[in-house]
Amino acid sequence: MLSPTAVLDPAPRRILVAGVTGAGKSSLALRIAAALDIPYSEIDALYHGPNWTPRPTFLADVAGLASSESWVTEWQYRSARATLAAHADTLLWLDYPVRVTLYRLIRRTIKRRRTHQPLWAGNVEPPLWHLFVGRDHIIAWALRTQFAYKKSIPAIEAQSPHLRVVRLRSQRDADLWMGSLGRS
Repeated sequence: MLSPTAVLDPAPRRILVAGVTGAGKSSLALRIAAALDIPYSEIDALYHGPNWTPRPTFLADVAGLASSESWVTEWQYRSARATLAAHADTLLWLDYPVRVTLYRLIRRTIKRRRTHQPLWAGNVEPPLWHLFVGRDHIIAWALRTQFAYKKSIPAIEAQSPHLRVVRLRSQRDADLWMGSLGRS
C-alpha cells in the first residue's frame, strides 16, 4: 500500500474510492473528478432503480464505465467490484475511524430524511424509526459491515498487482493525497 503523499506516475485516470458507508467516498470522488478533469459516475445511481430495486442493467453499465478511458467511482457492490478493479489503476481506501464515519453517516442521513432529498431514481431515505426495526437501514448496515474492508482491500491488492492502493486514515490524509495530484 502506498502512502497518501506518494507521487503516482503515471497520474491516475481510472480511480476507485473504497470505504464504509458514510466515509465520504462520493465527496472525495467528486473532488478527484474536478481536479483531474475526468468523469465521475456515482455507482449508487447505476445500481438503484425505483423503490430501491436493483436496476437490471447494472452490471452492463458497470462494464461500460470500466472500459472507458478515464473515470472515478466508488468501489462498492460486490457484484461489480472485480470488474471495476480489473480496469482501475488506483484504489483509494478511506480507512477512517468508526467515530468519524458514523458521525458523518448519521448527520447525512438525518439531513436527507429531514429534507426528503431525492436520491437515485427518486428514492428517499426511509424514516429514522426504521433504524430500530429495519435490518437494512443505512446506519444498521454501516455498523454491520464496518470492518469488511480490512479483509477485502488486502485481498484485491493481492489479486490485482496493477492496482495502486493508497490507504487514507484521516481527512488530513485525503487532503494530502489530493495535494499530491498536482505532482503526479
